[in-house]
Amino acid sequence: MLRRIGAGEDERTEFKLNFRDRSAAGRAICAFANTDGGVVVLGVDDSRSIVGVAEDPEQTQERLSAYLQSGCSSPVNARLGRHRHADGWVHWITVTRQRGFEPMRCDGRVWVRRGRSTVEPSPAELQDLFNAFGYVLTEEQVIGSASSADIDPQAFRDYLHVLGIDTGTDPQPRSDDDLRNRGAVAERDGELRPTLYGLLAFGKDPQRFPQTAGLLIDCVAYDGPTQGAPVLQAARATGRLDEQIDRALGWFKALGRFESYDEIRRHDRYLLPLDVMREALVNAVAHRDYAITGSQVLLEVFEDRAVVTSPGRLPNSITPESVQAGGRPRSRNESIANYLLSLRYIEKRGRGWPRMRIGMRDFNGTEPEMLHDPISRWVQVTLRLGHIAASR
Repeated sequence: MLRRIGAGEDERTEFKLNFRDRSAAGRAICAFANTDGGVVVLGVDDSRSIVGVAEDPEQTQERLSAYLQSGCSSPVNARLGRHRHADGWVHWITVTRQRGFEPMRCDGRVWVRRGRSTVEPSPAELQDLFNAFGYVLTEEQVIGSASSADIDPQAFRDYLHVLGIDTGTDPQPRSDDDLRNRGAVAERDGELRPTLYGLLAFGKDPQRFPQTAGLLIDCVAYDGPTQGAPVLQAARATGRLDEQIDRALGWFKALGRFESYDEIRRHDRYLLPLDVMREALVNAVAHRDYAITGSQVLLEVFEDRAVVTSPGRLPNSITPESVQAGGRPRSRNESIANYLLSLRYIEKRGRGWPRMRIGMRDFNGTEPEMLHDPISRWVQVTLRLGHIAASR
């Protein structure tokens, strides 16, 4: 340890004078646990001089041990050590990298080690950190905190009926085998547990689990052209994938309708064609990157436009130009896309954008717009409210 002190602070070593400022030491412990491990040394100043910890060494060790159990968001896997130097007691905490369900927090915040500094992670670092701790969600991934009992058997039977499978005809596979064969459950540690796809398609309460709590559609209407305007209405569309789409579309319908006239006939129209809005929502839900946690599909309605934002880059090297041309579809979530196709939320793969263009041209002569930010990882579709074209 004396050699380590002599080498000075680095990405895996930090010096503290004592343990009086528990938060400062705790942030360093948390950062090492979230990154690659390291050592917090007490009784050493920034110039590498040993000044010693004045408190009783036994009491210091007890305080450190207690802090490791309850000072952070979860117990810290670490070893304590001490050495009596001529200038006083030196204590150290050797922290190993945390192997838990989610990143560790101190004072309610996540900390990481960046060079010689303990800092809060950037958004990209935070996402990578969540992914490293098992939040990398693909549709095949098992949700370990759920069980097969969290699958609604009636919802699954209804889906089989849509596929034309008569579940009342013998012989039939066991329900567990049927769920497994269709990717809705998988075995982990000797037990069947839902996959992400199974939970989102057939779950009783899909948002009940830590990994899936944010997999929903946030709906917000603003009284103005920007997010700085007052919020008129807000809601969260939760439930299974089809329920999310239906609830978000119902929320949008409730925002109001316009009247238009063709000679003596009156026509009631929504802010946008419902089939266009539905298509935008379906695409956002079907193709979002489920590895991006803490982000929801977002439906925002402003005074002049509606914007649907989906977390993630365009999948599999698809470009905005190929999407807008109605090119060959390639989804990162094939099971989810096929599920929505079977339920007729998707009419034909690859035809969504051309149908949206036709719908918007007929409605008000505008084009749907797409923005793709591969760095911040989102895809955004904008639909202009604008002037409503007269009915033919």
